[in-house]
Amino acid sequence: MGFIKVTNLNNIFYLKYQHMNNKRISILENQLSKIEAYIPFIDKKNPNISKATIGWQLDHALKVFNAVSEWIKHSNPKEYNWQYNTWRALLFPLGYIPRGKARAPKSVRPPEIIKTIDLHAQIEDARVHIEELKILPKEAYFKHFIFGMLTKKQTLKFLQMHTNHHLKIVKDILKT
Repeated sequence: MGFIKVTNLNNIFYLKYQHMNNKRISILENQLSKIEAYIPFIDKKNPNISKATIGWQLDHALKVFNAVSEWIKHSNPKEYNWQYNTWRALLFPLGYIPRGKARAPKSVRPPEIIKTIDLHAQIEDARVHIEELKILPKEAYFKHFIFGMLTKKQTLKFLQMHTNHHLKIVKDILKT
């Protein structure tokens, strides 16, 4: 009987893990739809909110989404090594990334001229990545330059936090 209880507990934990991942995937899909809806406003800017245009915010969010998705897809789960990370411990429970505290790595910085066709192509890539993220093993990981090694679950949370960070900036720019 003890074995059956353990199996049931494992099933409960697995189902909870799947539910959380499905919820995060659903949120990411919704965020991609919001990005798509903001494309007509790519040239709008408010220097009081950000030095960058809405187009920059959208392009950067998509570049990060796609780069992180590619990274985790090609990760070797055997190389994952948990380490305590203060920034992750502070910011992940809050689901918040503060503004103006980190500079985007060159690989995910938008070009000078942002084209709607490029944004649409990146959105399509991101949608394909979402389907790939759904089937990755939970041991897949992404190594972030500030937050360290992130499990699949943490990576999904990071993508949600990061995309939301830029969507909030876009929303604030549009308020003016």
